Parts: sequence; structure tokens; C-alpha cells
Amino acid sequence: MHVSSPAWKWLGIADVSAEEGVAVVEMTPTGDMANTAGFVHGGMIGALADSAMGRSLRTIKPEVVRSMSFDLKLSFISAAKVGETLRATGRVVHAGRRTAVTECRVEGPGQRLVATASGTFAITREKGITESSNAD
Repeated sequence: MHVSSPAWKWLGIADVSAEEGVAVVEMTPTGDMANTAGFVHGGMIGALADSAMGRSLRTIKPEVVRSMSFDLKLSFISAAKVGETLRATGRVVHAGRRTAVTECRVEGPGQRLVATASGTFAITREKGITESSNAD
């Protein structure tokens, strides 16, 4: 079972669903997450996308027990409004012994595309998986 991080609790991110290689999370941005134009700050959208991609890694086998993004690319498509629920779907593209590549779609109501993202993560798999080779 997935345990929420303090950041997830602070941002109001919640699990929606998960299956092998895919995870869906949601958040409803509040007024204190707005930029000066009154829309959702891009950093909040980035945190949601990063969370969805990291969560997707927890669905693969052998089990990933730790993941940390070290590269994140985010492309904004449309502005997100405070108070509308944002849904992020993270997918595992490739998972080796020590690194993984992921992608994400962040959508607003009516499946309106808000952002796309890709990320590269350092991962640790369950004990014994990384001990046999230095290669990914």
C-alpha cells in the first residue's frame, strides 16, 4: 500500500488508481497555489506530474522501494484554474536496475490537456535486485 508523503498531504494530492506501470493522482489547487495572474502556479503542476510519475514506478515488479527524480521536463499546454480538479496520469516508459524513464499527462475538467511531462528517476528495487550488476 502506498503511503502519502508530507508534500502530498500539503498539496492535497490523492491516489485515484494504479495498475502495472500506470498511476493516476489528483489534486484540487487552492488559492494559495496561484501565480500572480490568478492561475495555478506551474510549480504546483510540476509537483503533481512528478508525483504521478513517481507513483507509477511503485506499481512495477520487481518492486521499486525508493525513487527520486533527477530530470524533469514539463510542457504547459493550457492554464489551470484554482479550484478545478487536476488529474495526472503517470506511465513507466522504461525501468532498469537503477534508473527509470516516465511520462505524464496532466488534465483538467473534460480531459482538457494542461501539461505533459517526462522524468528520469534514480530507483532502488527490492533487496537483491541491484547487487548483481553495475549496468542499468
